[in-house]
Amino acid sequence: MSDDIDRKIIHALQIDGRASFRAIAAILGISPQTVNRRYADLRTTASLRVLGRTYPHAVGEEEWFLRVRCAFGATEEVAHALARHEETVWAHVTSGGTEIVCTTRNAEGGEPLLLRNLPKTPRVTSLTAHCLLHTYFGGPQSPLDKVGPLTPQQIAALTLPGHTADSPRLTPVDHALLHVLHTDGRASTKELAHAAGCSPSTAQRRVAELRRRGVLYFDLDYDPQVFHRPRAAMLWLSVAPAALDEAGTTLAGHQQVSFAASTTGPTNLYAAVNCADSRELHTYLTGPIAALPGVAQVESAPVTRTLKRAGRCLRPGSP
Repeated sequence: MSDDIDRKIIHALQIDGRASFRAIAAILGISPQTVNRRYADLRTTASLRVLGRTYPHAVGEEEWFLRVRCAFGATEEVAHALARHEETVWAHVTSGGTEIVCTTRNAEGGEPLLLRNLPKTPRVTSLTAHCLLHTYFGGPQSPLDKVGPLTPQQIAALTLPGHTADSPRLTPVDHALLHVLHTDGRASTKELAHAAGCSPSTAQRRVAELRRRGVLYFDLDYDPQVFHRPRAAMLWLSVAPAALDEAGTTLAGHQQVSFAASTTGPTNLYAAVNCADSRELHTYLTGPIAALPGVAQVESAPVTRTLKRAGRCLRPGSP
């Protein structure tokens, strides 16, 4: 069972995924050994991972959401096939097992490979595709920034300077570093240097530069039970175009929202939310969501199972 210190460590790592245990300890007023031990425990008990992520536009990519419905009895097989696909970053079964929602990343302006193959699968009965246009909340931003256990002073002490928007041309060394950090955001400088074939000082400098120039950021993957918000749901909203930015910006400020973006497709505003239970989700839908400007329709889809999270296929029973 996680406690307040665990949650503070998670929040600290959300702010700076490569912050040293010594720096985190100094801010929390505990020993570096305690941070080290708690972090190791959280990796097991809460599936905590620090992940190096890239901003899609900085690496010439874009993201798509695919909503897939299948013939009776075929959802399980199709969902696992989608989760195994290399383009898929996230894969969820929603709405009591009647729908699969996955997120893909592919070359900007191109067509996700899944869009070419899925319609030919007889077990797929319907497919809608939504290209992500603008992120209102997500990436390095986290719901913990809204309700997290750290104080504003502690948050400020861990926050790095803002990045620039002039994404650099990536070198082979950069690509090698990003590949390692994608699966282990806290890989040591020595490990990074070995993988990239460069000196530790070069590896350290390039990682700092990639962060500073808006290519690389760090995110966390962990069991949402840690913060007592296990009821995950997806919201697909139809909003009048004139009110879209206002609705998206307002949505981004909601404590329940972990991700919000405008999209193409039958609906034009998407949100991933986490609540304590179904009753809280109901209150949220009939309160803050109902009050959003310009909303004509809202479709909610509870997440019943996650098969792939942040690029990693999950074992059955994983948190």
